[in-house]
Amino acid sequence: MSNLFETFSLYFSFPFVRYALITGTLIALCSSLLGVTLVLRRFSYIGDGLSHVAFGAMSFAAVFGLTNDMLIVLPMTIACAILLLCGGAKRKIKGDAAIAMISVGSLALGYLLMNIFKPSSNLSGDVCTTLFGSTSILTLRKAEVVLSIVLSIAVVIFFIVSYNKFFALAFDETFANAIGVKTNLYNFLIAVVIAIVIVLAMNLVGSLLISALIIFPAMSAMRIFKSFKLVTISSAIISTLCAVIGMLISIIAGTPVGATIVAIDIVVFIICFVVGKFVRK
Repeated sequence: MSNLFETFSLYFSFPFVRYALITGTLIALCSSLLGVTLVLRRFSYIGDGLSHVAFGAMSFAAVFGLTNDMLIVLPMTIACAILLLCGGAKRKIKGDAAIAMISVGSLALGYLLMNIFKPSSNLSGDVCTTLFGSTSILTLRKAEVVLSIVLSIAVVIFFIVSYNKFFALAFDETFANAIGVKTNLYNFLIAVVIAIVIVLAMNLVGSLLISALIIFPAMSAMRIFKSFKLVTISSAIISTLCAVIGMLISIIAGTPVGATIVAIDIVVFIICFVVGKFVRK
């Protein structure tokens, strides 16, 4: 046991490990807060769809040699998030079909671009890294960590201030509109926030695993609790704990960061599912 503590002390002495833990924890927290609302609104898979949009945008940026791909990735992801969440009842293509079309189309076009133009000699490695995550979470610069902290604080404040609006939107958007909630405005804001969180999360778990950060904590909390407030709080706790444990295991054992975090999320969901059979408040 003492050897384990010594190992952790050694790793924590490196700034990049501390940066990774701070950023990863904040991303997990923001994902879980938004995840409860998305799961209740039957938009659980939106994280997957938007992450594929981000993959396509990153491929475009790589092909054209853009040094700062965020200038392309973030606007395109935000635009697609707005398209998916702000259409309302008038949209011709419903939520699940729209997500599927955008997801598959972006993924295919991104991979096609990278195959045709081949921005690097290691195409398979680049694609695998983008889809499943990499060690980029361990190579964050201080400026990137500060940006993640600022954005995460903004997301948390936005959620707390708009908690009642989130509650109304999560259960009945028509009713929320009837009682005076500006549903179009809040759908727009939620879309922007989701897009930002997903782009940040790609460094942590990769584009194929982002949905896990959104879905698993919320579903785990729903196995035990019934009220929106308790589900939200417990989802945030579960998500942050799973992220920290997953990153620590990944650092010590040398396993992929994203896959390790998702594996911990799965284990916790199974535990909550079993516990929920006996206790549910």
